[in-house]
Amino acid sequence: MLMYMSIFSFANEAASEAIHHTYTDTWVGIASLVIFILGYYFIATEETYHINKAKPALFIGTFMFMLIGFYFAINGIDTAPLHTEVKHLILEIAEIFFFLFVAMTFIETLIDRGVFDRLKYNLVSKGYSYKKLFWLTGLLAFFISPIADNMTTALILSTVLLTIDPKNRAFLVPGAINIVVAANAGGAWSPFGDITTLMSWQAQKAEFIDFLYLFPPSIIGWFATAFLLSLSVPSGEPPFDASTEKQPVIKKGGIMTVYLGVFTIASAVLGHQFFGLPPAWGMMFGLSLLKLYSYRVKRSGEKSFDIYASMRLVENDTLLFFFGILAAVGALHFLGYLDYIVKLYDAIGASAGNVGVGFISAIVDNVPVMSAILKADPSMGIDQWLLVTLTAGIGGSLISFGSAAGVGVMGRMRGIYTFASHIKLAWTVLVGYIISIIIWYIEFEIMGLY
Repeated sequence: MLMYMSIFSFANEAASEAIHHTYTDTWVGIASLVIFILGYYFIATEETYHINKAKPALFIGTFMFMLIGFYFAINGIDTAPLHTEVKHLILEIAEIFFFLFVAMTFIETLIDRGVFDRLKYNLVSKGYSYKKLFWLTGLLAFFISPIADNMTTALILSTVLLTIDPKNRAFLVPGAINIVVAANAGGAWSPFGDITTLMSWQAQKAEFIDFLYLFPPSIIGWFATAFLLSLSVPSGEPPFDASTEKQPVIKKGGIMTVYLGVFTIASAVLGHQFFGLPPAWGMMFGLSLLKLYSYRVKRSGEKSFDIYASMRLVENDTLLFFFGILAAVGALHFLGYLDYIVKLYDAIGASAGNVGVGFISAIVDNVPVMSAILKADPSMGIDQWLLVTLTAGIGGSLISFGSAAGVGVMGRMRGIYTFASHIKLAWTVLVGYIISIIIWYIEFEIMGLY
């Protein structure tokens, strides 16, 4: 995930600045774990209690650190390590926040300019069936995400789904799951496609070319899930009457917004690769160009081109959810709970431990999970390091909010793609996950590529 590209450096810096202590056996550690579990419950049961997932996430993320601060104060513990942890956590969250903010602003602007309406017309007017559209959006997600951010990829393609048929849940739900799985799987075989691959690459656990060997397990695993999901996609075609539906006209500035969007993503990638700038910096640069361009268009007479209006439509609850959940996971990391993940390797071995990482990544953000594994540095060959890169990268697809792509699509398709709707079809994702591991086993353990 592009938005996470520089987080690993922050994690390493934080680890070197502060001596790590474990507080899991203290009352603050136990209380924080209980708070996290309760908050996670309310996030998962969003539809049952009709509470937006951002509210419990934001509460537990902030309250857990307040509780830790209180514990330090009453026990006379030096707060410097806590301050360092929170400082770097804020940097991590800020990068994600601004990256997503810019991506969502571009999408809302494209919607306002009628770009997605035109895209919908072009797709539907060709007579593509629901199933063909399902496969088309999935393939695009898989091959775009290794280059662009999987969150942005998922946001754009889920918007395409909504414009095609905003009321057909039988098409939208499997289509949304397909996009999330494809975006996460597509990012797993590129050093730039996901934070897990980037972290492994920066830690010199594998060379650039080595990650390309993850292409077969990634695409075959996604294809298996997509095939099973396609069985629930309705037959037929989206409603379209050529006699009544006119070809939508893209408003002034729409095409240029598309070009600026592509340039913005390129700025994020190249700025990080060659200048060492956070990806969010390149995104903000692109936003500045969009705003300057909108000023020029408005000066020419198109008064409706208002970027601030697009900003008001951004899903702030999605951004706040990220703030809360990353803060909560950061608290668990500071307390020492993520250290138990590493102990899996001592108890059950590298292969089983790496497979288990995928399931843990579906619940806990894969950034601290991968960071904990790299910090412990268990003795593993390149085959095992590529396995944990694969499982940590695609494991988040098992739960709707287990990945940035999933959370973004939940925000875009609010009330349609939910935790409950995902869980009903989660078995298809599990099948694909298992098949990905089998393909990895055939490649590396049977064929002996390494």
